[in-house]
Formats: sequence, structure tokens, C-alpha cells
Amino acid sequence: MVNRDLYRLIDLKISRAGMKGRLAQADFIHYALTLDLLENELVDAIATNPRPLPGDLPLRDRYLPDLSAVLDVGTRLCAGGALALTAIARPKTWRHDGDYLLLIQERSNQVLNGSRRLSVIPKGFHGPLVDVADDAPIGATLAREMEEELFGRADVDSTVSESRQADPMHFSRLSEPMAWLMERADERTWRMECTGFGYNLLTGNYEFASLVVIDDEEWWTRFGGQIEANWESNNLRRYSSRDRFLLDTLAHEPAWSTEGLFALLQGFRRLTEIGPERVDLPPVEWET
Repeated sequence: MVNRDLYRLIDLKISRAGMKGRLAQADFIHYALTLDLLENELVDAIATNPRPLPGDLPLRDRYLPDLSAVLDVGTRLCAGGALALTAIARPKTWRHDGDYLLLIQERSNQVLNGSRRLSVIPKGFHGPLVDVADDAPIGATLAREMEEELFGRADVDSTVSESRQADPMHFSRLSEPMAWLMERADERTWRMECTGFGYNLLTGNYEFASLVVIDDEEWWTRFGGQIEANWESNNLRRYSSRDRFLLDTLAHEPAWSTEGLFALLQGFRRLTEIGPERVDLPPVEWET
């Protein structure tokens, strides 16, 4: 395990105009040895007794005893991250009409978070790589995770070693697929969207569910063959946005991580709104 810096959330204000928050730095080791253990503690306790008794969950009693503790992020370690459903427009072929290719990963047993669970890809902890201020936007983490988890950039993997580059995401260092995207800032070509925000009650983490959508079919034609998951995935699955039956089956698989399923369903909902001509997705509605 390699220690690294994380962004912890210390304040958050939500209004109709949007969200505004403050971040501070924290050590990954501190998180790994405290709040990251809460999920396994709960699973082990329920395996012994489906209704845990007072004292059965000492870590949760200390770090996350009630809803007030979940929301009071300034008095606890609230780490977290971003994860995104990646949707890539593909042209019509003899096998299918124009659609989005959707990417899903089975997380490796070597990762600390969501081991052997299904998740969207990319997925990563929110933390700085080199520049604490410049790396603070959630989009910076998503772009870095795309490079690392989809396009083979091992040098931006902060879990392996410390960074020695002054600017790991400088245009001259980008992979060819990412450089093509960064040259085209038009939202009609591609974009990142936050589709939801929440606190994970298993771990206390903040989670930014997101959607990375590439609408220009040329990207898939040129770079589709270069997509390859890194060591954090056991395997990479692909689905057509027109295959409602398979996607409905996928959404009901029991192997999902909680945050991964949230991002998947929010991605379904948003894709139905912005690209109805390319999708036939299971309906996703808010409960009221």
C-alpha cells in the first residue's frame, strides 16, 4: 500500500444555484485504517447476527454513529471521489444502429475500494497529483482516471509511486485518445457531467456520480481499439445502449458496489434525456 494525499471534504453548502464546498488534504493511510474498514465490519457483523447489537460495530460507533455524524463533514474524515459511466457514440453498422458503447468494470482484488465488485469506469479517489489547487476540481480527477484506467498512462497512477513530473497532464504527455478530446472543447463533441452527489452510508465517503459522454463517432472509429483497462480491473465489459434486456439484467446483478450502481442508474437517466435517438435504456425514475 502506497500512502498518498486525498482531498477531504470539510464544508458543503447546497442550494438551487448549485454546490459550494471546501477541501483539505488528508493521508490515504489514515483513511484506509479507519473509515475504509467500516463496510467490512458491517458485513462481518451481519453475517454473525442480522440485527447487530450495541457494541457489535465499534468502528462505526466511533466514526459514523448516526446521520448527524454523516452530515457533519467538518468534524470527521470525509474522503471520497468521482466515478463515471463512460458512453461512446458508435456509427451505424451492419450489426447495429448508431448507439453508445457503455463500459463496465469488475474491480480487481488488488484494489482497496470496491474489490471484486462491479463499477462504472473510470473510478478513483479525489486527490492531488502534483498541484494541490489545480487538481481540486472533480473533472481533474476524472480526466486523470481516464488516462490511467482506459488509456494506459501508468505514470499518473499515484498508487504505484510518487509523481516526478512537473505537469503529468500537460498536453504533450497525454495519450492520443485524450489529446484528441482535449483539443475539442465543444460540448457537442464530448463532455463530463455530474449526474448526482451523495454520502455513502457504508463508508461515509462523498461520491460524485458522473457521466463521460463522447458524441463524435469519429473518436470511436479512430481510438476504440486503444481502450484497455489497467490493473485495477479484473475485466472490462461493454454494452450497447440499445440493448435494454442486457442492461436491465446488468443493473440487477448483486455484485455492484453501492456507488457504482448509483452512477450507472444516473447515467441511464441522463443518457435518455440527451441522446434518445441512440438509446433504449431501462427506465430510471426518482422516488418521491
